[in-house]
Amino acid sequence: MLKCNDWPIAICSWSLGEDAEQVAQAMQKMDVGSVNLAVGPALGENGKDYLAAIRRQDWQITATMIAFPTEDYSTLDTIKVTGGIGPDEHWEQNKSLALGAIDITAELGVEYLLMHFGFIDHTQPAYAQKFYDRTRLLADAADKKGVKFLMETGQETAEELKHFLTEMDHPALRVNFDPANMILYAKGNPLEAVRVLAPWVRHVHAKDALQAKQPGTWGQEVPWGDGEVNTESFLKTLKQIDYQGALAIEREAGDNRFGDIKLAAERLAAFSG
Repeated sequence: MLKCNDWPIAICSWSLGEDAEQVAQAMQKMDVGSVNLAVGPALGENGKDYLAAIRRQDWQITATMIAFPTEDYSTLDTIKVTGGIGPDEHWEQNKSLALGAIDITAELGVEYLLMHFGFIDHTQPAYAQKFYDRTRLLADAADKKGVKFLMETGQETAEELKHFLTEMDHPALRVNFDPANMILYAKGNPLEAVRVLAPWVRHVHAKDALQAKQPGTWGQEVPWGDGEVNTESFLKTLKQIDYQGALAIEREAGDNRFGDIKLAAERLAAFSG
C-alpha cells in the first residue's frame, strides 16, 4: 500500500461518495488501504447496512468524520452563520449527531473523530461562552469513550485556535490540520500555521487551494500540488515538527475526483523528504 515516507496515505471517503463498496474499489485501484471515514451515513435510516459494508473492508480507519446537514457552504458569510455547534436553532440536532458519531467511532475502535466546530468568536462574550460550553460537553463525551475530537482548521487563524485550545486545556481536543482551508478561508500561511498548532496536530488532510481573487469570497480548491500550499515544503515541515499521523487526501471539487485523488496519492508517494 502507498505511503508518503512513513505516513500512511488515506482517502477521505466522502470525496468518493457514500457507497462503501465503490469507495473500496476506488481505493484498491489506487493501492491505498487507509480511509478517513464519514460516519454520517451510519446515523441514517440505512445505517446498519452502511456499517456492515464498512466492517467488510480491510481498511485502516485513520479517523472518522461527522458533518451537519444544516451547514451552508455557499459563501464565507453563510458558513459563518450555519457552521458547526454555534447556531442555537440546530444545536440539539447537531449535538445528537456528534454524540452518535462518538459512539460509532468508539464501536469501530477508532481513536480520532474530526469535525468543523464552527467559528470561534471571542469578541462576543456570550457567544464565546456558549461555544466553550458546547465544545466541553462534546469533548467530555468523547473522552469517556476513549475518543479524541479533532477540530478542523480553517475558520480562524492558527493563533486564535491555539488560544482556544490552550484555554480549553482538554485531553480529548486535538487538531485535524487542513492546509488548503487556511487558504480557502484566508486565515494564514499553512506552513506557519502548522508550526503554531504542532502540539495538537494528530491528523492531516492533503488538500490544495488557490487564494480568492476577491477578498471575502471563497478561494479555489485544486488538485494536490497544483495550488499555493507549497506541498513539498509543507511535507518537509511535517517532518520537522515530527508529525506521526496519516495524510488523508480530500477532494471536494472538480469533475474528476478519482483522477485527482489518484494523482495526489502518486505525488505523495513520490515525496522523498
